[in-house]
Amino acid sequence: MNSNVALISPVVSAEWLNEHKSANNLVILDGTINKVFNADSQQIPNSRLFEIKKKFSNLDDPFPSAFPATRQFEKEARALGVNNDSAIVVYDDKGIYSSARVWWLFKAFGFTNVAVLNGGFPAWKKAGFATEAMKHYTGESGDFTANLQPNYMRFFDDVEQASKNKTHKIIDARSASRFSGETPEPREGLRSGTIPNSVNLPFTDLLEDGILKSKKELAKAFYMVAEQDDPIIFSCGSGITACVLALGAELSGYKNISVYDGSWTEYGSLKK
Repeated sequence: MNSNVALISPVVSAEWLNEHKSANNLVILDGTINKVFNADSQQIPNSRLFEIKKKFSNLDDPFPSAFPATRQFEKEARALGVNNDSAIVVYDDKGIYSSARVWWLFKAFGFTNVAVLNGGFPAWKKAGFATEAMKHYTGESGDFTANLQPNYMRFFDDVEQASKNKTHKIIDARSASRFSGETPEPREGLRSGTIPNSVNLPFTDLLEDGILKSKKELAKAFYMVAEQDDPIIFSCGSGITACVLALGAELSGYKNISVYDGSWTEYGSLKK
């Protein structure tokens, strides 16, 4: 009989996941954004698709991937068979991209037995582990209870105050060229710019081939922009890759961290 597993790190390797894939309480979530079911779509065996944009975002919000209501998150997590005693490993098709957003959402709703698959689906395939055709989850509902942690997500008013009063380090995960305005924003109609008093740490600086760099290299990257006891707000384009910085920061021992949900898409739209 397979026992339950507990996650002691916010990231796990493909080897670890393969070794523990039969744990009773393991739930593997595919957090790839806009993944489509077709004949070629593959997944890690027994994965369940976590649809960030369709089911785990506030669809009434004018900005993309907006933070969902507590009841919505709880209902959709239960529909994926997530229980209070589950151990969740989340991955995406890019390496580490949207999977960090899923990890952070669970933490924001009070669930800590969750980790990101380091290197994601590419690392899993590179290791030669089994894959299967994508399929919808049809198992039992779970008993997951969402418990909102209010300081994990920041919103426009929080960030405006933090920027104005310099109470937090605001660290932007966009590329250096987007941060400087040399490259236009990909969202049509969105102006270039930065949140005042923010600094830049591109999320790609934490990765090599979609895999997180060593803890030493991560710590060095963060040390260049913030002290460990600084209160930090991570931002990006729309609240996705800011969570990659949150993941790296947690691995580097930072405790007082939060994510600006609307990020530059919201801030650049509301502040002209």
